[in-house]
Amino acid sequence: MYLEKLSLTDFRSYAQVDLSLEPGVTVLVGSNGIGKTNLMEAIGYLATLSSHRVSTDAPLLRFGTERAMIRAKLVRGEQATVLELEINAARANRGRINRSNPVRARDLLGICQTVLFAPEDLALVKGDPSSRRRFLDELLVSLTPRHAATRSDYDRVLKQRNALLKSARAGKFTAGHEATLDVWDQHMARAGAELLHARLELVDRLQPHLKNAYAQLTDGSKQAAAVYRSTLQDILDDDGGAPRTAIETGDAAAAAPAEDLRLLSVEQLTERYIQAFATARRKELERGISLVGPHRDELELLLGSAPAKGYASHGETWSMCLSLRLASYYVMLDDARTGGSAPILILDDVFAELDVQRRRKLAAIVSGAEQVLVTAAVEADIPVELTGRRVKVIPGGIDEQDCR
Repeated sequence: MYLEKLSLTDFRSYAQVDLSLEPGVTVLVGSNGIGKTNLMEAIGYLATLSSHRVSTDAPLLRFGTERAMIRAKLVRGEQATVLELEINAARANRGRINRSNPVRARDLLGICQTVLFAPEDLALVKGDPSSRRRFLDELLVSLTPRHAATRSDYDRVLKQRNALLKSARAGKFTAGHEATLDVWDQHMARAGAELLHARLELVDRLQPHLKNAYAQLTDGSKQAAAVYRSTLQDILDDDGGAPRTAIETGDAAAAAPAEDLRLLSVEQLTERYIQAFATARRKELERGISLVGPHRDELELLLGSAPAKGYASHGETWSMCLSLRLASYYVMLDDARTGGSAPILILDDVFAELDVQRRRKLAAIVSGAEQVLVTAAVEADIPVELTGRRVKVIPGGIDEQDCR
């Protein structure tokens, strides 16, 4: 799949801009602050309905406007698809597919697939766990769009449950609230189990690709790995989990090892969550927040036996971030071989952050992709391995005379 045309109206710095693209490598060159990243951000937003730069939609609208439009023409084989996404300040965003009637923005998910590399990716290693959870969930939704509803359902139930727990902490908790909390526990257990099950499967798929990508980018002296740390496992382990009966009877030898959550079905994970909520209830009531669930889980990144966070050098941190994105790309390619679409690769101001060796290795890896979009302040930052079209970005648009 590749992007043939991108059109933006009142998006970020652009009142109107039209960009024609083609398969292979396209490098957008322009001074810092000129708007190159805005173009890449729009493509990424069309794919994920979120920005890699900001957490809300308001900054995406050109100052003083009430809506922005992203239009794109995507080509897959002999089939072309036109997507339109309207980002609104005062109401829900809307989309169109092939100029049909308006649909929910969420209905566009999965049609445009991208893997976006950016300087902000350093947060994948250096940032808090929410950055890594977001990485997993965005990839999850790209691969299986129905999981957007899974995330939404979980977030809705979590908000309601937290409100109830907060009320309890304020001294307003009654027997009626207790019964209501039991109901929310059931809803949250099911939604959490579906999200956890999907994340665990995804991490298993990412593992071999992460290891291989890191080896490709470095001298291979260290191995990269990712371990999913679930708060559910923590609670079950603290409470004895499955072997609780054996421990309570004093038969330590009969105690089974901790359960491998990856081997459990959604139904079994739902049961474990209900058990964990019961175990954690006193602490949750005291603190007024939900302490167990996918919203507090961690994806721990390892280099050798040490955590990448806090121990990796600057070069190793960049290599780990790039390896995570490459692993995403390879997982999407696995899907493309069974009927999915190969994603568009976007490298936004990445090469300026890398040493010469890592530049050349990354360029060699991505150069064979169906479509690669690269931004750079100066063309000298682009490795010679990335031959292809060059596009000059100027204030407010594209210099058509300098596209070659």
